Amino acid sequence: MIYKTLTVSEDGGIGVITMNRPTLMNALNTQMRAEITAAVRDLGARMRVLVLTGEGRAFCSGQDLGDGVSIDELDLGRVLREEYEPMLRAIHDCPVPVIAAVNGAAAGAGANLALAADVVIATQSAVFLQAFTRIGLIPDAGGTYWLPRLVGYARAMGQALFADKVSADEAQAMGLIWASIPDAEFEAEWKARAAQLAKGPTLAYGAVKRALQASMTNDLEAQLDTEARLQGEVGATRDFREGVMAFLEKRPAKFEGR
Repeated sequence: MIYKTLTVSEDGGIGVITMNRPTLMNALNTQMRAEITAAVRDLGARMRVLVLTGEGRAFCSGQDLGDGVSIDELDLGRVLREEYEPMLRAIHDCPVPVIAAVNGAAAGAGANLALAADVVIATQSAVFLQAFTRIGLIPDAGGTYWLPRLVGYARAMGQALFADKVSADEAQAMGLIWASIPDAEFEAEWKARAAQLAKGPTLAYGAVKRALQASMTNDLEAQLDTEARLQGEVGATRDFREGVMAFLEKRPAKFEGR
C-alpha cells in the first residue's frame, strides 16, 4: 500500500508507523485514520512489535477540524463509528504489542490514540491534553474508556472537565503512561524496548494482551478461566519449550515468535 499521510518502515520484526503531517501537528483526517487502520492490520500480521509515533514536534494534535467538511455538515457520530472505531479496534486487537512512542504533544483524539496502545513511552517534554471541552465536546476516540481504567474516576473526570495539560512526568506518576524519558534518551529508549519485544515470545505477548483486556470486565471466576485457557495455549508453543530449556541450560532464550 502507498501511504500518503504515514511513513512506514520494517526492520528486524519491528514495524514503525510514523504519522507524517508535521505542519498540522499530525492531525487526524479521514485518510490518515484509514491508513493507520490498514498499516496496523498489515504489520500486525507480519511483524513482532509495532511502534506508532509522529513526525516533527507533535505526536498527534487530534481531529483535523479543517478536513473538508463544514461544521454544519460534520456528523461526529458517523466519523467515530466508521473511521475512529476501526482504527482503535485494529490497535486494541493487534496480535502483537503496540508501543506509542509519544514524541511531543498528544491532544484530544491524539492523546487517546496513544492510550489505545499497549505501552506508552513519552519524551519528557511531551504533554497529554483532553482538549474536548474547550470546543464543547466530550472525550472520544476511546478516552472515556481508557482514562478511568488507567487513572481512576477522579483523575479521569478532572482531565475531562478542566482540559488541563498533563506533563509526561505527571502522566507517568499517575499511571496514565508507562514511562517519561528525557528527550535526549527518548528515541534510543523506545527503539530498545521495541527490539526487546521483537526478540521475545510473541504468542505469549498476544496472550498477555488478551488476558489483561479481559480482566477489565471479568469477575474472578471468569478471569481464572481465561488465564487457564490462554496458559494452555502458550504452554503448547515452541517458545515455551525454548524458554524452559534455556532456563535449565542457563543460557539466554532464543525465541522464534511461535
